[in-house]
Amino acid sequence: MRESSTFFKKQQKLAPYLFVLPFVVTFCIFSAYPYLKSLAYSLYATSGPKDAKFVGLSNYQFLWSDLDFRKAVGNTALFAVLSVAIQLPMSLGLALLLSQKWIKGVKLWRLAVFAPNLMGQVAVGVLFGVLLQAKFGLVNIGLAAILGPQWLDQKWLSEPNNVLPALVVVTAWMSIGYNMIYFLAALQNVDQELIEAAMVDGANGVQRFRAVTLPAIAPVMAFVLVTMTVGSFQLYELPRTLLGGGGPDNRGLTIIMYLFNNGLLSGDLGYASAVGWTLAVMLAAIAALQIWLSGTAKKDA
Repeated sequence: MRESSTFFKKQQKLAPYLFVLPFVVTFCIFSAYPYLKSLAYSLYATSGPKDAKFVGLSNYQFLWSDLDFRKAVGNTALFAVLSVAIQLPMSLGLALLLSQKWIKGVKLWRLAVFAPNLMGQVAVGVLFGVLLQAKFGLVNIGLAAILGPQWLDQKWLSEPNNVLPALVVVTAWMSIGYNMIYFLAALQNVDQELIEAAMVDGANGVQRFRAVTLPAIAPVMAFVLVTMTVGSFQLYELPRTLLGGGGPDNRGLTIIMYLFNNGLLSGDLGYASAVGWTLAVMLAAIAALQIWLSGTAKKDA
């Protein structure tokens, strides 16, 4: 009896570790090892996985003198700023609108706004590659009918100055509904008693939103802001599908696309790894800054 009791106690102690073991093994093989391997590769000049020469931090030093990398960072940063500036207020505005009880068929409207996110970036890129064509695209035909025939020849995908606005608008169309869901969930948790108390005190809709609703949804807004920024810096599939690459004058070149071009097309895995780790540090710094600023703003409020 003592032996069986001792064996049972050992099983109880080992059981949690055995349950966690599959995840640990999977994480080490498919996540931890590739991360460490890529960090090691970033210190080498490579022309393939078996041809590597140690160069130390030379890859990171070359990054900041590389004009293509600078352009990719500038394009991605500008895209992120414009996307956040458009999507954040529109997602919140749609959530506020579609949380009103007087709207009929509100569930259908929510589904309609969210549905584009279900398509995926590749499908959206193919779709808008047809819609944004000059002369024959439905977007130009619609603009020409409203604003004049000169819009029929608008070149959204071949004119350098139009590439980034087209990417921002297409991404907003696809992603606004996804971010709206977070705000809808946050609005359902706003204390209605506080809103009713504010109404009794004579506060109008804008005042109630600023004093009650906005502080209540501030944590969700900070989360959406960080995820939108990180997602914007990871843009790849949409411009690759929509533009076939960086587009005219590389106006659609993003950091992830630049990483892909160097790592998989040129075979320079070391330089591509340096690009990836530089992007990771940039995203960590931006996310930390946004979280700190949101916390500071909440304390001030």
